[in-house]
Amino acid sequence: MSIMSSSENDPNSAAERNAQAAKSTRLPAGRPPRRSGDGWTYGSDGKKHWGLNGAAGLMLVDPERGVLMQHRALWSVEGGTWGFPGGARDMGESAVEAAVRESWEEAGVPDQDGSGIEILETHVLDLDTWSYTTVIAKTLRRFDAVINDPESIQLSWVPLDELEEYELHPGVAFALPTLLELLRPHL
Repeated sequence: MSIMSSSENDPNSAAERNAQAAKSTRLPAGRPPRRSGDGWTYGSDGKKHWGLNGAAGLMLVDPERGVLMQHRALWSVEGGTWGFPGGARDMGESAVEAAVRESWEEAGVPDQDGSGIEILETHVLDLDTWSYTTVIAKTLRRFDAVINDPESIQLSWVPLDELEEYELHPGVAFALPTLLELLRPHL
C-alpha cells in the first residue's frame, strides 16, 4: 500500500475533498462501491439500523493518548456526533474483522491486516435480528489517524476522562459505562 501526501492548501487533495464532503448534509459523490453488508434493517427494538449483517466498531485505545474518536459526517447516521470508527459487517465477516476493516477504511488505523493492536474485549448489543459489536483494542505502537473517506469530519485521540465532554453518538453514550468497565482491567 502506498500513502500519498499533499499540501493542506491544495483544494483538490483527497483529504480536502473528504473534509468538505463530511461537512455537507448531502451524500458525497463518488462514494466507495457498496459492500455486501450495506443496507438498512430493523432490530427487535423496532428501530432502523445500518448493516444487513450487523455492524461493528473499533474502540482503539492508545495508553498515552486515549481513545480514537471519529467526528461523524453530517450526512451520516447520527451525523455530527462522536463515535468509534466502524460500520456494516460484510457477509461472512466476523465482528473483529469488520471493526478492523472499517477503522482502517475510515481512519487508516490499525494496519490493514490488523497488526499493531491487541484485541482486549468485545461488547455486543444484541437485538435478535441485528447486533452491534464494539471491539476494544489497544495499540502496540503509535498510530497517526488519517481521514481516509468522507465519513469523518475529524479524528482525534481523546483522553478517557474527557470522553463524556463530547457529543457522543447515542449508542456510544449508552454503552460507554460498560465499555470503560471492560477496559479498566487492561489499563
